[in-house]
Amino acid sequence: MKTRTSVMQFCSSALCILILLMSTVTTDVPPVKVNLHDPATLPCSERCSGLVRWTVSHKPSDPLAECDHTSCRSVKEGYQMIRDQYLKGNLSLTITDADFTKRNWYTCQCDDKDLCDVNLQIEPFNTMVQIEPGESLVLGLDVSDTVDVIYNSTGAAGPSSDQICRVDGGSLQCKPEYTQRVSVISALELRAVTPSDNGVYTIMTIRNEEVIRTYSVTVKGDHSDLDTDKGAPVPAWGIVLIVMGAAVIVGLVMKVLLLRKENQLLRMEVYYSPAWGRPPSVSITSLETNPSSPVSHAVSPDLPDLYCFFIRCFYSEGEV
Repeated sequence: MKTRTSVMQFCSSALCILILLMSTVTTDVPPVKVNLHDPATLPCSERCSGLVRWTVSHKPSDPLAECDHTSCRSVKEGYQMIRDQYLKGNLSLTITDADFTKRNWYTCQCDDKDLCDVNLQIEPFNTMVQIEPGESLVLGLDVSDTVDVIYNSTGAAGPSSDQICRVDGGSLQCKPEYTQRVSVISALELRAVTPSDNGVYTIMTIRNEEVIRTYSVTVKGDHSDLDTDKGAPVPAWGIVLIVMGAAVIVGLVMKVLLLRKENQLLRMEVYYSPAWGRPPSVSITSLETNPSSPVSHAVSPDLPDLYCFFIRCFYSEGEV
C-alpha cells in the first residue's frame, strides 16, 4: 500500500512539473533579418486579453512598446504596436529603423507571461575595397560584440580560410604573422598591405556566429595575371618620346645635308667670280657639247666631280 501511494505521489509530482514546463514554453520563430536601416517587424501571433508588452529579452522590466484593449503606446521611440492588429491576435512589434544597436533578442509578454522570443539580425553587406600597396586596410567592426576576423585568400596559391584576429573591445589577439601589422581603436587596421593580402575579410560575432560585414579587398599593385616573360608593355608616353626623338634625328640629318649643299654652291660661286680671274659665266650646254673649248679646259681640271654634279642638278640650263 505504501508503495502504491509513493508511486501516485511521484506521478503527481511529475505531472505538475510537466504542466509547469508547458505553461512557461514560449513560441520561438526564425530570426528576422533586414537590411541596415530598414524597418523590421517582429512577429508574434497569440491571443491575449490583458496587457501585451515587448522588451529586450535580458531587460524584462524595461518595456519598448505595449498594447491593451483600449490603446497602444510606444514607450521608447522607434518601437510601435498597432491596436487593430492586437485585437485580431497579431501582437507584432515594428522597429522603424533597424541598425546595429537593435540587433538583439526580443520577448513578447502577455500579463508578464512570455509568449514569443524573436531574434533580430542585420543582413551582412559587402564592401568593395581597392587599395595601393603599402597603404593601410581599415576594417570597420560596427558592433561592440566580441568578433572574429576571418580572412579568405584569393591569391595564386589557391583559396584558403583562416581566423587571423579576435577583437574583444580594446583587446586584440592575432596570429603571430599579423601581430606587428594590426592595431585596433574603433576599427581594425592592417598596415602595409601587399598583393598577398588580396581576398575577403569577414567580421563575425563569436556569440551566435552572426556575420556583420564582409570586405572584398583588391590590392591595385597585383599583376599576377600578367605574363612576366613578355616584359612590361611600353606606355603611351614612351611611344610618343620615341617618335619625337626619331623626328629630331631626321631633321638634324637633313639640316646637315642642306648646309653642305649651300657650302658647296658658295664655293662654286667664289670659283667663278671675276675677281678670281674666272670666266663670269659658263654654259652647261657648251661644256657638254664643246669639251675642247678654253672654258671647258679651264673648268674641268680644277672642279671636282661633286661640283660638276651640283652644277647640273641645282642650276638650270643657262648661265651660272
